[in-house]
Amino acid sequence: MKIVVIGLGQMGGNMALTLHAAGFEVLGTDVAENARNSMASRGLAVISPEDALPAADVYLLSLPTSAHVREVIESSPGILRQAPMGSVIVDTSTSDPVVTRELAGKVIEAGLAWLDAPVSGGPAGAAAGSLGMLLGGEEATIERVEPMLKVMSARYTHVGAAGSGHVVKLANNYLCAAHLLTTAEAVALAQRAGVEPEACLAGLNSGSGRSAVSEVNFPKWIISDAFDSGFTTGLMRKDLRLARDAAIGQGLSLDLLSQVVERWHAESDDLPDSADFNHITDAILRLAEGNEASFRQEDVQ
Repeated sequence: MKIVVIGLGQMGGNMALTLHAAGFEVLGTDVAENARNSMASRGLAVISPEDALPAADVYLLSLPTSAHVREVIESSPGILRQAPMGSVIVDTSTSDPVVTRELAGKVIEAGLAWLDAPVSGGPAGAAAGSLGMLLGGEEATIERVEPMLKVMSARYTHVGAAGSGHVVKLANNYLCAAHLLTTAEAVALAQRAGVEPEACLAGLNSGSGRSAVSEVNFPKWIISDAFDSGFTTGLMRKDLRLARDAAIGQGLSLDLLSQVVERWHAESDDLPDSADFNHITDAILRLAEGNEASFRQEDVQ
């Protein structure tokens, strides 16, 4: 299986290296010269965007937005014009489902196959081949690229027709964004009452309030003060806007989703788009700093 990876950032680059190490014939390209040079120095074959797109079995996209995906498919390099009949386009980006379904229709009409396959697990998961993938497309297409999917992921889930993967990914990221806010408030509440954050998290993770945020994000990136997840606040804000727009497009008025979107955008001056997305908890956790336990027996009688 020959795979061309378009987009060699932290996610795409690590996915390309993982596939290359597993024995696939992998070629990468990116508009950024430093990204191409970095991958070349690690043994990956690369081409510049000006080069003709080679024939491949799979074109794996890892790009920031739907606009970038559209550009790659329709104009530069123009997969629709250059890809051989029957090849598969796999979009691992987190994209607008409306655009995804439009592009999937064009791809299929051109005699190619489509799979939206947004991922979770960050750069570390991409490097370890332990991503979670949400798949939108035909079962037959999944079967064709299954060897690749197994190398890239610890788990992949087929959730429906083209665009469905991106719909569920937006729902997932909305929950993650909300859990960061609610877990931070829970930890702040407990700390203000004299319970250490680590103890609070241990308790939450033994009960029904646990989530990936309490089990992974808080110990790995927040409590440790590492903040090096590889996913930015700007990307989460983009995904939340897409989730809100998807709800509006379906005629849904989701008040809590709207509030989460507003909260994530409210601190744009203090929390730039370039910051690690886990920093959204900073302002909430500061509320508990410097306070001793304030619950007295008489307060609860």
